[in-house]
Amino acid sequence: MIGLLQRVSEASVRVDGEVVGAIQAGLMVLVCAEKGDTEREADALLAKLLGYRVFSDEAGKMNRSLADTGGGLLLVPQFTLAADTKSGTRPSFSPAAAPEDGRRLFDHVVRQARERHGIVETGKFGADMKVGLVNDGPVTFWLQVDPVGASR
Repeated sequence: MIGLLQRVSEASVRVDGEVVGAIQAGLMVLVCAEKGDTEREADALLAKLLGYRVFSDEAGKMNRSLADTGGGLLLVPQFTLAADTKSGTRPSFSPAAAPEDGRRLFDHVVRQARERHGIVETGKFGADMKVGLVNDGPVTFWLQVDPVGASR
């Protein structure tokens, strides 16, 4: 599972001109399932997202997590994060999970996030989304949880 997280002061997702998800300060996370990923990797990624210390403490150091701040979490499905860009000028998406697996794992992350965190909004799986955000910092991190036995 891959999560590209961005610390934001605000973020939103529109589908067909309608806002389907929006948060104020918190994290906007692009989420991608890869082949071989299961609920185990999805749960590990979510735990990392909620506990990752990207918010400043009183001393100005990144020592506070989303769980600490109670900020918003906007989860946006994005299979293109799994692109293989090693050769040529056109990405290959063969590392991405099949669409039905990607949807199942994204929905799992959303359900678990809503059980564990107060403010959770989402994009729409498979839709043409327009994502807007104000990256705070900017602060952006690539998080990846590999399936058991996988090596990179």
